[in-house]
Amino acid sequence: MNWNFEKVAGPCKGPTGGLAWDGKAMYFTAVGEERVLRFDPKKNATEEYRKWTYRVNGLATGPNGELYGGQEAGRRVVQFLPGGITTPTALQLDGCYHNFPCDLAVDRKGRVWFSDPYNPVPAAGPQMYPLLEHQSVLRMQQDRGWTLQRMTYDTQGPRAIALSPDEKTLYVADGDTRAKLRELRAYAIEEDGTLAAAYRVLHTFGADHRGAHRGIEGLCVDDQGDIIACAGWRQSGPGPLVYVFSPSGAVIETHPAPCDLPMRVAFGEGESLYLSAADGHLYRTEAIGRRGANRFSASRAALV
Repeated sequence: MNWNFEKVAGPCKGPTGGLAWDGKAMYFTAVGEERVLRFDPKKNATEEYRKWTYRVNGLATGPNGELYGGQEAGRRVVQFLPGGITTPTALQLDGCYHNFPCDLAVDRKGRVWFSDPYNPVPAAGPQMYPLLEHQSVLRMQQDRGWTLQRMTYDTQGPRAIALSPDEKTLYVADGDTRAKLRELRAYAIEEDGTLAAAYRVLHTFGADHRGAHRGIEGLCVDDQGDIIACAGWRQSGPGPLVYVFSPSGAVIETHPAPCDLPMRVAFGEGESLYLSAADGHLYRTEAIGRRGANRFSASRAALV
């Protein structure tokens, strides 16, 4: 089955980034414009949700409809509250400010997982706080205020993350084109909430005579547990693609991306899949025979 992507929003001035579906519409970020936008597929219209966001990139929704964003210019994760209020969460790990939150995922307990790599674009204002000595996946949880915990101790530059439908596995895309290592990894989540010491490598990206193959920048998971990832570029390798991996790492399908440098991928309404990109557009393909993993269905049904 061919996946035919169409432009549904944009162009923005610079890349579109993080994606988050709220059950009715798709939030997406215009990173350079410092805006969060919301595309309503029923109205086929896009509206501004937030502006002056301090380069929010990654987005994620929580079990009760909470919306979180990774604020690159502020080096923090923020929560968008109703009424236009934006509030910070945990800022420090062991007394030090963390790096640049990149991609986010929220579990059923409301804990916010996020990748925390370095970023070549500096934060806003004076560079007063040094970066951590490591690039890891971190997790925040709320218990009389937000606390922050380091989850991975072996990542070199984590980019995209996603949780399996049963929340027993964390998928991590580690490394970008500046790194020698570009892998899709699977970490088992233990009963106590920590990650297993050993991880499984599901896929490794290589290089050719034109240079390094661009690894995964965006991840999501369907309701059968398969992993959908966007990766690649025209500069080298097989080009920009949307991959479908089995939980064991087998490549089930590949589909050409409609643009160079695909950034993030997320399921929306029905069997639709959305894609953000460096060209500043938001894309969608419909009726792909797959649906997103709705891990929060019971929680959100209780709110109706």
